[in-house]
Amino acid sequence: MTDKPYNPDPHAHPGLHLIALFEACKGLLAVLAATGLEILGPLPLQGGISHLIRRFNLDPDHGALPSLLKMISPDAVHMAAAGIFAYGLLHLVEAWGLWRARAWASWLGCLSAALYLPFDIFAIVRHPGWASWSVLAVNLLVIAVLARDLVRRHPRR
Repeated sequence: MTDKPYNPDPHAHPGLHLIALFEACKGLLAVLAATGLEILGPLPLQGGISHLIRRFNLDPDHGALPSLLKMISPDAVHMAAAGIFAYGLLHLVEAWGLWRARAWASWLGCLSAALYLPFDIFAIVRHPGWASWSVLAVNLLVIAVLARDLVRRHPRR
């Protein structure tokens, strides 16, 4: 392999910086969503689902929406907000690590992007179109850039 030795300077990795910005945006949106969910509480969610049930003349006692309506409680909202907050915090930590060109962040990014691949493929099967294909392409590109970073860190001898 004739590649140059790995450069540990974070500024030498613009691909990692681009992915870090993307992950930071996802993390920030998740933290904001969790905060909004905590501030609003269960009443607006219950009202929105009740409105959907009335709007579409659905059976108020059977089906997915009435079941969801019964599950919404203050405790459930707190649990959902905590999960969303943890998800957002994980992406923010990953973004920090990628920005600083840390190997653990490349591993974390590869693994987390790979976890989405089955869902991306399912989305293409269920709803083929440019949006589904674009999401798959972005995830594959992220995996490729992060895997390339990891391979370059440990060249074969």
